[in-house]
Amino acid sequence: MSTSFTELRFAKPSLRMRLGEWIISKKPSEFGDAEKVRTEVPNRKLPQDAPMPENFHRKFTVEDWEAEGQKVVTVHPKAGKGEWHIIYFHGGGYFMPMFKEHWPLIEAMVYATGASVSVPLYDVIPEASYHRANAQADAVYEKIAAEWGDDKMALCGDSAGGNMTLALALQRRDAGKSLPARLIPFSPWLDMDMKDPAAKDVQEKDIMLNIEAIRVLGEWWAGDRGVDNPVASPLYCDPAGLPPIAIFQGRHDVFLPDARSFAAKANAAGVPTKLYEYDGGPHVYMALTFTRESKDTLRLVKQFLDNG
Repeated sequence: MSTSFTELRFAKPSLRMRLGEWIISKKPSEFGDAEKVRTEVPNRKLPQDAPMPENFHRKFTVEDWEAEGQKVVTVHPKAGKGEWHIIYFHGGGYFMPMFKEHWPLIEAMVYATGASVSVPLYDVIPEASYHRANAQADAVYEKIAAEWGDDKMALCGDSAGGNMTLALALQRRDAGKSLPARLIPFSPWLDMDMKDPAAKDVQEKDIMLNIEAIRVLGEWWAGDRGVDNPVASPLYCDPAGLPPIAIFQGRHDVFLPDARSFAAKANAAGVPTKLYEYDGGPHVYMALTFTRESKDTLRLVKQFLDNG
């Protein structure tokens, strides 16, 4: 697919990307079986966030704080606070906490952008609801914005975190509150119900996500809002008034069709939006930080912060 607002970054995936995809394919996926999700998640023991690597305290300046009862970890460059502040919402289908694979991505992001990065360790389903998560996300934003100002703030996140990135911006816009200067969704979950039939064409290439399992999680997370509510499913929002958006999306990911649809919709609404696609990229490919594609993504994030 080629449009004025989409860009395929490389003609073919790198060898390291292929290797990373193969490694992921050998691990059981938390999102690969709808029946398992439906029966096991409601009765499970609450999983814990993966601990931050100990060497972060040597490499960076780290702050631990709380907002609305939610723990937040802020990672500053060792040289001092960055020019930009990124709030990063981790993925996990809204039912998994911070994965250990997220921490190397945070490390690479701080090094590549020079930004300070705050990571809210938000509550997940079924122990939590979107009501609480929304309030927590907004409280984090308010506290950071009070110190940094909106014009040097960006929201970023992968998968469900990409959903939260857009949802928070939409809620703040609708409430007449200030907005960040940039939105950076990674492999975002844009439709809780995965209605686009084109997603099925990508399913056989996706080694992580099962459409039916995603729908189960989406119904739980949307709750009494319903899956078509624009804040639950930003694909159905009116994007007008949102800040500039850069979307990063792998082509071996069932979220690809919705990313394309949202980028087109945002551009039509007058929101400067760019969709960067990576051939062979699995879901949240940028977490494969040893790949050319991940490094390229973070270079583009830095460019987007600096130049819009």
